Amino acid sequence: MAEPIRPVLIQGGMGVGVSGWRLARAVARTGQLGVVSGTALDVTLARRLQRGDPGGHVRRALARFPVPEVAERVLGRYFVPGGTGEDVPFRPVPRLGLRPNRARDELAVVANFAEVFLAKEGHDGPVGVNYLEKIQLATPAAVYGAMLAGADYVLIGAGIPVEIPRLLDDLSEHRPARISVAVAGGDGHTVGIDPAGLLGHRLTPPARPRLLAIVSAHVLAAYLARSPVTRPDGFVIETPVAGGHSAPPRGRMTLDAAGEPVYGPRDETDLGKVAALGLPFWLAGGYGTPGGLERASAAGAEGIQVGSAFALCRESGLEPGLRRRLREQAASGALQVRNEPRASPTGFPFKVAAVAGTLSEQEVYEARPRLCDLGYLRTPYTKPDGAIGYRCPAEPVDTYVRKGRPAEEAAERRCLCNGLLAAIGLGQHRAGGYDEPPLLTLGQDTGFLDGLPDDHSAADVVAHILLGARI
Repeated sequence: MAEPIRPVLIQGGMGVGVSGWRLARAVARTGQLGVVSGTALDVTLARRLQRGDPGGHVRRALARFPVPEVAERVLGRYFVPGGTGEDVPFRPVPRLGLRPNRARDELAVVANFAEVFLAKEGHDGPVGVNYLEKIQLATPAAVYGAMLAGADYVLIGAGIPVEIPRLLDDLSEHRPARISVAVAGGDGHTVGIDPAGLLGHRLTPPARPRLLAIVSAHVLAAYLARSPVTRPDGFVIETPVAGGHSAPPRGRMTLDAAGEPVYGPRDETDLGKVAALGLPFWLAGGYGTPGGLERASAAGAEGIQVGSAFALCRESGLEPGLRRRLREQAASGALQVRNEPRASPTGFPFKVAAVAGTLSEQEVYEARPRLCDLGYLRTPYTKPDGAIGYRCPAEPVDTYVRKGRPAEEAAERRCLCNGLLAAIGLGQHRAGGYDEPPLLTLGQDTGFLDGLPDDHSAADVVAHILLGARI
């Protein structure tokens, strides 16, 4: 494979659905790397279809899926001509698990194909897809779908993606591919996909995308780079101020007076050691300005990854009213973004933007019935009888305790799955008239807004950073 032109600017993969195909396509059309979020694309696509697929974009993408009968099965399960009413609950999708489930895998492959296909449509700019290592159960089928659509890059954070290079190698040859799954109280568990078995065809092997590992420390980068088996094609080095999840501080976590994690010298990345690995790298988290790009270039980086500036642009997947409120609060200096140590079921700190009517408010959180009906952040565990169960700290506390964990682990946990879907206008409507409230995240450094026009576009962000930097 020819070495692709390396982008200076990577548009961060923000899920669920904030980095959708419209945003990635707009960035890729400028020649920089547009990235779709691969998190929960199965439920996102299913709910778009149930809303009637406004504009026909999903159906246009599915018409190009290489195995029509698979796409037709997905359409038959979820498409509602004209769309369901706003007060009609969405039909559920199969939950992630270790047991094989053909319908679940078909939906994942088709959904990831559609999102990448739409992002790549009508231009020749580079497009990537972002996944979370934490959601291992989803990865093989999701990656395969993205590869079928020609994804140029795969970016993976929230963990150490040691098995992803081999996964990409296997899938690029249409070989059955598996990765290990962490199961509390057990080992030897895997999840995978057999391309020919799932699709019933021997398709032309897809091109292998480049892999960028998103890490927070030079020691992790060195660990991955030590062997051809685990070595990615580059790194994104992310600081703790980036939006969404961030790595916890090294060592025992301590909190400041405001209740946020304290990061110290041990958490600073030695960029000289990263550069010495000989692989390209990009810096993320507080670098989304012309000055940030200049600092990154001076440190030897290829460029920067930018999230929050794109989250607030016109092509963002955020519900427009929520996006407007976020931007107005950020521009006025009134927006508070906390690095909450307990909000996420993953156990990683998570940035929560304080916006009225969202899960950032304690009364909204307390009024929400605790349940876990999507389950992307569930973790498998071994039951006393040897069977596999699944648990999530955001599920009802008594349920979580019955599954062998202490109640204090569940305190203050937010349901990220439902909250992030509500933030893009796809929240569940429940019996009794209850609508899932949104949860919003953003980076803690909002200086990126300086110099950007009101209601800015993705192209405005790219031009502002690249033309304003003296490099």
